[in-house]
Amino acid sequence: MASERPTQRVAALMLAAGYSRRFGADKRRATLADGRSLLAASLTLPCSMLEEVWLVLRPDEAPTGMDLPTGVRVVQNAASAQGMGHSLAAGAERLLAESNADAVAIFLADMPSIHRDSLETLIAQSSANTIALPSYQGKRGHPVLFGRDFWPQLTMLSGDAGAKPVLQQNPNAVRIVELDDPGVLQDIDTPADLSQL
Repeated sequence: MASERPTQRVAALMLAAGYSRRFGADKRRATLADGRSLLAASLTLPCSMLEEVWLVLRPDEAPTGMDLPTGVRVVQNAASAQGMGHSLAAGAERLLAESNADAVAIFLADMPSIHRDSLETLIAQSSANTIALPSYQGKRGHPVLFGRDFWPQLTMLSGDAGAKPVLQQNPNAVRIVELDDPGVLQDIDTPADLSQL
């Protein structure tokens, strides 16, 4: 039954510390047709399915004005302004210290269209010693689920390449999960992307 909770515990880590330079404004606060912000829409899926949701924000902003769902845990780190790798490292450090989860699903704050059954499938493929990577028509997307065994490597990331070094260092652990879901690729980088949503 799809409503049963998975046996392994999966946390979510959403990266939202970017500066939306291509968008031209703070895209996290951009309003969708249903009235929600892009950030709120992107948080809906992990918050509806996972008990533990972490959100990496810029170091210089107050989370109180962002209308976050109850229970979302905020990570702020001065280094996260230097790129996605730093945001991932900051989030992974907090997870290692405070989470009992077996795996973490890395979400991006500009991807509100991922299907619920896609996340269910990825969770079913995840474990402490695997990396479950979604794919749509042969293109890799998000969220990527990193087993707990790889969290120490995530804490070492820097720069703006994201988690690519961890994937490259552990090719035998990567499970590519082909999904019928264009939402795993669809991110919002420009106002035109938003209007097509």
